Amino acid sequence: MTEQAYVFDAGVEGFETTVLAKSKETPVLVDFWATWCEPCKTLGPMLEKLAEEFNGGFLLAKVDVDKEHQLAGYFQIRSVPTVMLVKDGQIVDGFPGALPEGQVRQFLTHHGIAPREAVAGVEPEVVELTLSPEDQLQAARDAVANAPDNAELKLDLIAALLQAGIADEAEQELDALPANLATDDRAKRARSQLEFAKALRDAPAEQALMAALASDENNHRARYLLGVRRLIAGDHAAAVEGFLELMRRDRKFDEDRGRKSLIAAFALIDDADLVSRTRRQMAALIF
Repeated sequence: MTEQAYVFDAGVEGFETTVLAKSKETPVLVDFWATWCEPCKTLGPMLEKLAEEFNGGFLLAKVDVDKEHQLAGYFQIRSVPTVMLVKDGQIVDGFPGALPEGQVRQFLTHHGIAPREAVAGVEPEVVELTLSPEDQLQAARDAVANAPDNAELKLDLIAALLQAGIADEAEQELDALPANLATDDRAKRARSQLEFAKALRDAPAEQALMAALASDENNHRARYLLGVRRLIAGDHAAAVEGFLELMRRDRKFDEDRGRKSLIAAFALIDDADLVSRTRRQMAALIF
């Protein structure tokens, strides 16, 4: 590919200097892609456009997994596209799949990455961008409508449906996936999420659940549903703490629902430190 001002190819040779060292001064997005990957053809150009638009607010390192097997193996890349964010020489976050542009912008904003002004000495304007689950769902629907032949966009739609709590439609979309996508890691993850999403059918909103707990701290059903809502919304730390508290208060509730929820949640949480720490806490409660 032709390298641009803020976009470059990266490989195992020189990765320490071209990515890790540079990330100590400027955040680096690492885009793992492949020539045969259809979603990569959507995500890649969009990331390149954002890199130029942000004017050095971040750098974009492109890694062709077919050419860089060793590097892809080191990062445990299971599907493409996958994006990793490197700051101060460390991987701090990432996401799989071709997210809509609005969600990518939200991801960058969440990590304090903002466009740099072209004029020296002018402070960049930080624009807060928060997409509600409804907005994210609409963006996913629009992406599918704009590229109906791109079946992999259905995985993004399913994730957005689950986050919005629309379990029935998510299940229908999962069941309708072609065979090659039904075994995708994101599809398997969605199946696990679906079981949690089903628990939220007809469940009260988060504020109502919090009010119920405030009036009765032993309302175990409210505590469980609040944990599920937070898990689906991506607040994993709050979710597992809620399930742990459920274990502390009543192991008999719904046949040890707190423990069962933690075990199921571990399959959905990418934060290895959080999972390890929670496993130790769970084991202490069991033994």
